[in-house]
Amino acid sequence: MFEIIEEPLPGLKIVKPRQFCDDRGEFIKTFHSGLWKKLGLSFALEEEFFSVSKLNVLRGMHFQLPPHAHNKVVYCVSGSVLDVVVDLRTGSPTFGKSASIELSGDNRLIFFIPIGFAHGFLSLSDDSCMIYKTDMVYAPEHDTGIRWDSFGFNWPGDSFEISDRDQGFAKMNEFDSPFLFTR
Repeated sequence: MFEIIEEPLPGLKIVKPRQFCDDRGEFIKTFHSGLWKKLGLSFALEEEFFSVSKLNVLRGMHFQLPPHAHNKVVYCVSGSVLDVVVDLRTGSPTFGKSASIELSGDNRLIFFIPIGFAHGFLSLSDDSCMIYKTDMVYAPEHDTGIRWDSFGFNWPGDSFEISDRDQGFAKMNEFDSPFLFTR
């Protein structure tokens, strides 16, 4: 039903769901706790959100601090985004490294992002719709991020629409990470 097709950095998983297609269209199961556990993905859904973004909107790089840090499952149901994460886990062999994947309404890939990663994306089309599932309820006082341009990722293009909040985050080298790498 689900297959992990890649682990770009330790703990990150790109999951391919099974698609059921016929003359009517398609049906896709995006989450099943028992099947995800069999893949080694522990995730207890607490909250779900979605966002719709115009072309060249850049959102990120977001995360929640402990004790409200969360694992996140994201996918794009329409349009296309370049989804980007950066490892904030001290002691990780990939600390400060980033990974990216295109998520789209066409490829139907799912990204499992564990605690200790900052997450963001660049919309590659108009009306890109992203779904976010988290295993911790949103806690505004613990919600933060790092600047999108401070960790060496080469974003495609040169003109983005970014919120004032996202522009005001600390740079990666100014962030004192509370996240620890555990394997």
